[in-house]
Amino acid sequence: MTAPKFCAKDIAYIAVFTALIAVGAWIAIPTPARIDFNLQTLGVFLAVGVLGGKRGTLAILAYLLLGLVGAPVFSGFSGGPGALLTPSGGYLVGFLFTGLFMWGMEKVLGEKLWVLALSMVLGMLVYDAFGTAWFMAVYPMGGERVSLWTALTWCVFPYIPFDTIKIVLALVLTARLRRHVR
Repeated sequence: MTAPKFCAKDIAYIAVFTALIAVGAWIAIPTPARIDFNLQTLGVFLAVGVLGGKRGTLAILAYLLLGLVGAPVFSGFSGGPGALLTPSGGYLVGFLFTGLFMWGMEKVLGEKLWVLALSMVLGMLVYDAFGTAWFMAVYPMGGERVSLWTALTWCVFPYIPFDTIKIVLALVLTARLRRHVR
């Protein structure tokens, strides 16, 4: 078995999209819900969309590893392993599985735009599943855990319009940028 081959250009692209995800995490718009709206997921979708499954997922992994070692790349300029213990920590883990899922769809169905659109929508469900499950496990409410309905009402439903806009924006940008990056 041979090691994967990456050239300097691949590493540079991965680094740029790792930084793009971090910058997206820092651009936060406060909401009445428990988790702010930010552009982090746009960066995740762009990384996989523009770079392809392997390099995009590596950009997500690099982002997570940077944050876990303490670099302030997560939302609110936070970092460190404690970030995973917050109510939104499950979304961070979910991003990696979203990248892996999108990469898998790319491998099975190809790199067509409709496949990418479907993988982004289903990828959104992947990180929402991780984020909601983690939120339910971590967020106490009067000593009791929140219900699934409450977690969905706080963490998923309010963000569907924003996530839809980010998916559309990611698809438009991917269609324009992909040919320049390959």
